[in-house]
Amino acid sequence: MITSMTRIGVLTSGGDAPGMNAAIRAVVRTGTAGGAEVWGIGHGFEGLIGGEARRLGPRDVGGIIQQAGTVLHSARCEEFYEETGRRRAIDTIDQYGLAGLVVIGGSGTQRGAADLSAMGVPVVGIASTIDNDIYGVDISIGVDTALNIALEAIDRLKATASSLQRAFLVEVMGRDCGYLALMAGLAGGAETIVIPEVDTDPAAVFADLAAAAERGKLHAFVIVAEGAAFNAERLIAYAREHRKAIGFELRATILGHVQRGGIPTAFDRLLATRAGAAAAEALLAGTHGTMFGLRDGAIAAVPLADVKEGLKTLDLRLLDLARVMAT
Repeated sequence: MITSMTRIGVLTSGGDAPGMNAAIRAVVRTGTAGGAEVWGIGHGFEGLIGGEARRLGPRDVGGIIQQAGTVLHSARCEEFYEETGRRRAIDTIDQYGLAGLVVIGGSGTQRGAADLSAMGVPVVGIASTIDNDIYGVDISIGVDTALNIALEAIDRLKATASSLQRAFLVEVMGRDCGYLALMAGLAGGAETIVIPEVDTDPAAVFADLAAAAERGKLHAFVIVAEGAAFNAERLIAYAREHRKAIGFELRATILGHVQRGGIPTAFDRLLATRAGAAAAEALLAGTHGTMFGLRDGAIAAVPLADVKEGLKTLDLRLLDLARVMAT
């Protein structure tokens, strides 16, 4: 059990996601209310290896719930992939007398948390990535904000597309997971959606756009995930090579990292606050080796070992629904 002299650490690692600051705030204030000192680790696992730590109190996290990014900063750390790097991280944990660690981040970060847990470190994870590719949870911190940013861009582009009667391609982030593309395409009324989970015939993509024009549509949209085999770059190259056969010009917009930088939505702030509080409470109670996230409408704990080995899949019935809605 945590005592009044116990210290716990919190860090953010990997790609930033809107809502991370709300999670940090919840960990700090819940931990402090429970009688523990909370120390923030800067620059993720890299900072943990390098001993970059400072004490955080409730006032230190005031006014950050609405901020994008992460006040603790983040980084990707190749050294942490090796056991020698993780041993150095454990040395820092011992140096600062940390009784436990809250790790906020995506799938790679949670695999790192699982590795630390397997080495005997009391670790609790919080699922946070716009990619929504973490096994065991329905939706991660940052996804709702990123999705709404993508939808706003699609809605704005539709006005131009209708005016000029053109076809547009919008590429969204998500690495090897097509969740953002699928949901943005479904909610944004795309004519066709390209995701890594389904093999894509580029000729079929352009046939869908041509069919939309034949049905009298004033515009046509392709929403593509950055990790798809035929991403924006390859689809545009295909369109140029087959311009005469396609019969129209395709314009592309790559949203990129703008999706990460949005002010977190109410949903993401609430999810981050609930998950952050649950993670801190778990450490205070002496429970660890799990990751917290939203599952079946509630904040749930998933074993880190399962998160590391599991593979999250998409409900591809939604892709069929998107095709029906595009008619």
